[in-house]
Amino acid sequence: MSRRFVIEAVMVAIYGELLIPPTPVEYIVPYSTIMELYEFQNSQEPLMHDPADDLHVKHKINELITYLEEPLNRKKIERALSIPWSKSPSILFGDNIAWTIVNAIDNERYGEFLDPIETEIILTALREQVPILSDQIELIRRIVEAEIPVQVFDIGDFDYAIEDSIFYNQ
Repeated sequence: MSRRFVIEAVMVAIYGELLIPPTPVEYIVPYSTIMELYEFQNSQEPLMHDPADDLHVKHKINELITYLEEPLNRKKIERALSIPWSKSPSILFGDNIAWTIVNAIDNERYGEFLDPIETEIILTALREQVPILSDQIELIRRIVEAEIPVQVFDIGDFDYAIEDSIFYNQ
């Protein structure tokens, strides 16, 4: 059984260790975060403080976009976009990684203190009943303060999240 997490697409480009987990992992990725990859690809704003790291991450973003645009993967993504909250068939990244793209829709439920993408991440986690992986300390803090009933892990705790999700996903 694979471990399941909701995650933003760019996190996988930034944190390469997410692509080499010790056990099978399914990342559930809201489509809006796929669209963010194109914004990051074309942005002159640095994603990372260190110029070498920024160049590396932008290269990884380009690789990710290229992979997602391959005909079979593009077709899978397009299937998810036909109906709100529908999911793509799995897009495989090696032996241990599968992505499921979700056509998440922001319903403004948490709009007063979360941006639309954050809201989609939370709503996806609630619908799928799986934890969120994020490096955004402010998002994690807001989830806790608002008492949103979703489990969230800092990406720095990825190994623990994999172990803990064994119990969470049963």
